[in-house]
Amino acid sequence: MWAGSVRAALSRVPGGCRAHSALAQLRGILEEELEGIRGAGTWKSERVITSRQGPRIHVDGVSGGILNFCANNYLGLSSHPEVIQAGLQALEEFGAGLSSVRFICGTQSIHKDLEAKIARFHQREDAILYPSCFDANAGLFEALLTPEDAVLSDELNHASIIDGIRLCKAHKYRYRHLDMADLETKLQEAQKHRLRLVATDGAFSMDGDIAPLQEICRLASRYGALVFVDECHATGFLGATGRGTDELLGVMDQVTIINSTLGKALGGASGGYTTGPGPLVSLLRQRARPYLFSNSLPPAVVGCASKALDLLMESNAIVQSMAAKTQRFRRKMEAAGFTVSGADHPICPVMLGDARLASRMADDMLKRGIFVIGFSYPVVPKGKARIRVQISAVHSKEDIDRCVEAFVEVGRLHGALP
Repeated sequence: MWAGSVRAALSRVPGGCRAHSALAQLRGILEEELEGIRGAGTWKSERVITSRQGPRIHVDGVSGGILNFCANNYLGLSSHPEVIQAGLQALEEFGAGLSSVRFICGTQSIHKDLEAKIARFHQREDAILYPSCFDANAGLFEALLTPEDAVLSDELNHASIIDGIRLCKAHKYRYRHLDMADLETKLQEAQKHRLRLVATDGAFSMDGDIAPLQEICRLASRYGALVFVDECHATGFLGATGRGTDELLGVMDQVTIINSTLGKALGGASGGYTTGPGPLVSLLRQRARPYLFSNSLPPAVVGCASKALDLLMESNAIVQSMAAKTQRFRRKMEAAGFTVSGADHPICPVMLGDARLASRMADDMLKRGIFVIGFSYPVVPKGKARIRVQISAVHSKEDIDRCVEAFVEVGRLHGALP
């Protein structure tokens, strides 16, 4: 019996050794890859916030309050007392979660109410909720488009749009960023397909520039195409009433499909959605895999987002305050000698070029009480590193001026300014 046990143990050694060897090989490959990231100066550390999200936060390891200039909290609603109270009320009334996907037993009245509210806000027929807008983009193209169709995508579209398009079997065309002549050429090439869908971000999150939707819609009409816009960095604050870039540019009736998020201006928690024609939304409920195989949005998140939309639809005062503050920051930074990408968007990328420079300047900004982050490859193209500043409606003029002063100090310290 003892001998048999030994033989059995020995018979397992080679497999165990192989498994150990495979794990050691994996560790070696991963460490080499990680060292390459560190060596390139593109390592992304995560600072730990020990307070609520807002214009002033507390950061682990840093004494005192910090001015936050890198959140997507455009309207300052992430910690708005009415938004928080709405979340608490939904938590108390509807529970922590559904433990289910929507079509089994995961749809509550608050989910349907929020979807209807989103559709009314965007002046569309219907809407469908997802755990995130990344999921909304992952679900749309595969469910809608077939091998008979074509999708035409701006080359700088968000990663979630790119990944969503990869999942579908449609013919794929990529046009140069904001280049309408190239888009027209691609539309001409795509005439042989059944459906043609032009896909673009409304506002591009890394550069702060805005898609020329008037021209896109004009070309789409000429060549019989549909228009899809991702409005994550526009919903809530662009346009006269915060409806987004389609409202800003006067083409709300020409954009077919909108995807956007609840995780930025509209409370900042989580969640995304598609809004558009009723039959499309019905199809997505039947076929969109991220919707069919993901748990429902938690009630507290739904409650917060619903209240954020209420506040936005009651008054556009917050929206109107954004433009002046954005212009103030851009004007002062450019006067100091910095190059700020984009135009008239609260995303204000301070272009630096070098990844290490962007990272070091961001670290020194934190020492001066300003929370910003350096962005480098693969988030942005090589050689186009920047510090992305984001203006919020709850920043004061004094906050903005202090941020500019810190940039000037740090820029001179690192040779980014004369």
